[in-house]
Amino acid sequence: MTDQTISPDEQETALDLDAVVAAGWAVPEAFPGAEFARAESFWRERRTEDARLLQVRAKASVLVESWTGCVPRDVGSFGIQLNLESSDLDLGIGYPIAGRDDLMAALAPHVVFKDERRTRFDTTRLVFAFAVDGIEIDLSALTEEDFAVACRMLDQIDSEMTEAERIAHTWVKYQLRRAGRAEEYASWKLVTYARFCPEFNWVPITEPTAG
Repeated sequence: MTDQTISPDEQETALDLDAVVAAGWAVPEAFPGAEFARAESFWRERRTEDARLLQVRAKASVLVESWTGCVPRDVGSFGIQLNLESSDLDLGIGYPIAGRDDLMAALAPHVVFKDERRTRFDTTRLVFAFAVDGIEIDLSALTEEDFAVACRMLDQIDSEMTEAERIAHTWVKYQLRRAGRAEEYASWKLVTYARFCPEFNWVPITEPTAG
C-alpha cells in the first residue's frame, strides 16, 4: 500500500547516490549540512506516526500470540526506525518446521497466506497477511533458529546504529525510491540487516511502494 501522507520533495538531492550505493552504507558525516538537515526533517516527520503504529503493533502482537502461542517481534523497518511508510508493519515469529501444517491451519481463519520465501540458503519462511485498524500486517514464520538470529541482529541494530545513521539511511532509501531506481531501492532496504547479520541470505524483492 502506498502511504499518501508522504509529500514528495521536489528538490533534487545533493547526494551522489551512485557513490553511496556503491559504498554500501550512508555515512552521516559525508552529507552536506543542508542535505542532512533535509534528511533529519524527513525522518522526524516519519516519527510523528510512531505512537499510532506502536498501538497497532501492540494489538496485532496480541492477536498473533492468541493464534499461534508465540510472542512476535517487529522484524521490519518500523521496528528499527527506518520506515518510509505508516501504512504497514512486519512481525515475525519462530516456529518449528515440523509444525508448519498446524500453524497454517491455526492461522487460516484469521489471515491470508502470501508466500513461502527463502531466508537463508537452506531455510524458508512462511508469510501471511492481515490488517489491524487499517494497517497492513505481514507476519513471517521463520525457523526457530533463524528467528533467534534475527532477534540478536535487531538487538544489535538497536544498540549500535546511531540516530544519525538511521536518518541518513532512510533519506537515501527515500531518494532511491523517488528516483525510480527500484532494484537499488530493494537492495538498499536490506543494507542494514546485511551489515549486522551477514549470515542471512539477504535476497531483495523488488516492490517499489514498500517502505
